[in-house]
Amino acid sequence: YSSAISACEKGEEWQRAFVLLATMRVVVLESDTISSNSTISACEKNAEWQRALALLEGMNKTGIESSIISYTSVISTCEKANAWQRALALLAATSQ
Repeated sequence: YSSAISACEKGEEWQRAFVLLATMRVVVLESDTISSNSTISACEKNAEWQRALALLEGMNKTGIESSIISYTSVISTCEKANAWQRALALLAATSQ
């Protein structure tokens, strides 16, 4: 699944990446930081900041370790969507 999500990221197919990630969770395959970051990156390429932010929050709630890459990608997604307030809030959260 992670390779397919990565391929979706490269093809800017964020919807398919989300479906694959959700499928992983349904069939009880463990999604990880890498597959989650790839899905966030797919969102970034399409300025889907709300979905990227929801995925980051979901990672934190389900115990998937978020990384600096996770936060940087979501901040970049917010920037591309002109959601600068969210970008600043995330930046402040990473400093704490």
